[in-house]
Amino acid sequence: MEAKVSERWPKGDFVYEPKWDGFRSLSWSEPDLRLDSRNQRPLLRYFPELRLALEQLPAGTVVDGEIVVVIDGVTDFDSLQQRIHPAESRVNMLSEATPAELVAFDILADRGESMREAPFSERRQRLVSLAEELDQPWHLTPQTTSEDVAKVWFDEYEPAGCDGIIAKRPELAYQHGKRAMIKIKHRRTIDVVVGGFREHKDGGKIGSLLLGLYNDSGDFHFIGHCSGFPNADRVEIYNRFMELRSEESFDEAARAPGGPSRWSTGKDTSWTPVQPGVVVEVSYDQLEGDRFRHATRFHRWRPDKDAAACTMDQLERPQGPGFRDVVD
Repeated sequence: MEAKVSERWPKGDFVYEPKWDGFRSLSWSEPDLRLDSRNQRPLLRYFPELRLALEQLPAGTVVDGEIVVVIDGVTDFDSLQQRIHPAESRVNMLSEATPAELVAFDILADRGESMREAPFSERRQRLVSLAEELDQPWHLTPQTTSEDVAKVWFDEYEPAGCDGIIAKRPELAYQHGKRAMIKIKHRRTIDVVVGGFREHKDGGKIGSLLLGLYNDSGDFHFIGHCSGFPNADRVEIYNRFMELRSEESFDEAARAPGGPSRWSTGKDTSWTPVQPGVVVEVSYDQLEGDRFRHATRFHRWRPDKDAAACTMDQLERPQGPGFRDVVD
């Protein structure tokens, strides 16, 4: 079961849970003993330390949850991504250096009894009972029926790795493959400088803009991209930035776009630098270090804004409790 994203809180009877920044997973007990992604891809090979967690589950039990890596009290998605590696030796090394943990938030089968048709309120009761039998690295995600409490969590739990709040109907059965939950996400605006672009796959029009900010030393750092422009504007935007082409833009010592990635195998990551100077206002939902975790949303051009004023100190870094202060 998946969630549709919203920036507004839903009206009606809902329960609320933090959404943790990790890999969605299904944990299967014996005799299967599997750890699968939501696309049914096996993950246990990349997280061998979680075999001990699966062995704690009673036979015939399937738990829906999130795989997380917690470093210094915060879920660390970069460290989590590093685990998807072809070399078994590296996976084993990382499993000891940065061990993964599991956050449970639903149960699909309990000791051989299918729970998918049961209302979520009943599934939650079963999950709470099961959690009392489980030890590290298992955690049970918090839950509340109060929208006011959930709104406090929305702000205060973000430093622990909460990237939003999930709202669920207590009476709903588990609806496989449907967006039957609602995810309320953070959204902030920021002024950034265009440092390059990628051409659309059709050619002759803009695909995406590559964005940067200046640090205290004046170095220009790549921090993400934005796309999703109306098709009617793509040719005009492309022609505009073709006139601004440059030999270089982002500082060579900083993280630059277009590098090799295990997630972009076979994908054209080439890009064209432009002279930094064009400022745009975009909105973003989440940071991962000093970059945007996801593509940003274009809001408007900012011809009134000096590019040099677009600095890293615009990035909001909320303070609050750590992961272990929040989950059981």
